[in-house]
Amino acid sequence: MPGTSRIPASLRESFNQVKRRRPTSLAAVVNLDLFRNIIFFFFVLRWTRRAFWQLRGRGIIGSLVELYRNIGRILYGYLLRVPGVRGKVEKQVAEALAKTEAKLIPADLPKYLALPKDGLTDEEVRKELETLANLDHTKWEEGYVSGAVYHGEEELTKLQTEAFGTFTVANPIHPDVFPGVRKMEAEIVAMVLSLFNAPPGAAGTTTAGGTESILVCCLAARQKAYAERGITEPEMIIPETAHVAFRKAGDYFKIKVHRVACPAPDYQVDIKAVQRLINPNTVLLVGSAPNYPHGIIDDFAALSRLALKRKIWLHVDCCLGSFVMPYLEKAGFESQPFDFRLKGVSSISCDTHKYGFAPKGNSTALYRSAEHRSYQYYVSPDWPGGVYASPGIAGSRPGALIAGCWASLVKMGQNGYLDACVKIVGTAKSIAQKIHETPSLDSELEILGRPLVSVVAFTSKNLDIYDIYDGMTAKGWHLNALQDPPAIHVAVTMPITKVWEKLMSDLEAVVEAEREKERARIAQGKGAKKTVGDSAALYGVAGSLPNKSVVVNLATGFLDLLYKT
Repeated sequence: MPGTSRIPASLRESFNQVKRRRPTSLAAVVNLDLFRNIIFFFFVLRWTRRAFWQLRGRGIIGSLVELYRNIGRILYGYLLRVPGVRGKVEKQVAEALAKTEAKLIPADLPKYLALPKDGLTDEEVRKELETLANLDHTKWEEGYVSGAVYHGEEELTKLQTEAFGTFTVANPIHPDVFPGVRKMEAEIVAMVLSLFNAPPGAAGTTTAGGTESILVCCLAARQKAYAERGITEPEMIIPETAHVAFRKAGDYFKIKVHRVACPAPDYQVDIKAVQRLINPNTVLLVGSAPNYPHGIIDDFAALSRLALKRKIWLHVDCCLGSFVMPYLEKAGFESQPFDFRLKGVSSISCDTHKYGFAPKGNSTALYRSAEHRSYQYYVSPDWPGGVYASPGIAGSRPGALIAGCWASLVKMGQNGYLDACVKIVGTAKSIAQKIHETPSLDSELEILGRPLVSVVAFTSKNLDIYDIYDGMTAKGWHLNALQDPPAIHVAVTMPITKVWEKLMSDLEAVVEAEREKERARIAQGKGAKKTVGDSAALYGVAGSLPNKSVVVNLATGFLDLLYKT
């Protein structure tokens, strides 16, 4: 037609090819949109479920409080990075660490920073060892240390030393080379299982300490949940007072940790709060028998019912209670159900190196069945070095420690541990009773909860409890400072049973001295400033900060000092 340009044949053919491909391209676009919608749907579903679990577990107010604290922590962290503030904080941290270094690292001793060219003689080594053993330290031998040294008396220590010497080179990773160590280790586990009323088929392992026992039990619970329920985002619910090793396990093994309040006046874990926090990703519930801060036993009867109902692993942390908890009833003291007699209990951690009086570096992880235990194992079948299998985190282990533990258990026997329970728990009750019956102490100190085992924790009604702590330190006592709430606890050991009356008389004197200081400060008027002691500075000031990075820096610096020559 006139005025109409012809479309070239080649262009017309290309256009026809595009038209022929349009349905396919449209289908691809539709499929891509569908895929995007599915991904978006699952993303929304996932975060909706998480929001629902959060609101059900913490409630609207609790969730808002948690959000407020997190925002405050983040903002305060930014404030600490401001150049002027950061410099001041770093200076204060450096000063605090310098004071610690002066106390911790002796300056007048010879240092071995490289191997001596010629080895020292036996006599020279013995002299060096004697010097190091006699460095100025808190008098734990005389009972001035709370916890820390769970001493089974001199005779048992000598026997342990002989056991060390007999099995110095032994290593349980080679049971065919050291069959005696294998036998002793198996018998240690069996003896401890019997203490906790384990059912037929129960099993366990030895470990290097309570932290490792807790770690492997958390790992086993996580692995079991993954194998049986396919859980890839595991969570556990612990009391706020549970040992910090559970938080370490959460960080190490990527298990989300929900901490539940243990409110006054009983300081037991809030069972209703635990119940609200359970969701399909929950792999572990935890309770303490007793807890480290306050010496309180959680309500395991209720936790067991909850674990059975929801089919969740329940762990009993009896590291501190160890060989005292199983003997409470036999010794005539009040107790609470906590062991394998409760059907919901799946695992128990028990330190043989605490009130079992074994050498430090000994603990046990106990399981309701061998199947439970198998989830803590590590097996690598295709390593070029051969098939590798280890029961726990460590590979090589000191057989000498196992020998020392075995010797301690068979030497003490049931009657020996029963007698120790009577003395230790009896002393703890005497300390609590003395606080109540002494007017000057009862009017000022308040015992936290109702301790039934070996730990007595108390706070102050009017004075700064950390000033009392520093006062007791000045008198040579090494007690344990707590936070949230601020408090002190005494973990009774066998040496303390002999000097507890001296402890109480010193405590009474310190409380009265601090009361006099407070009266004098008040008499001086509003302008009088209170002197802040070392403990109050760490726990009272730094502990109240919304962001704990300053405390982390102090703690990290302290750990660095441990390796400074």
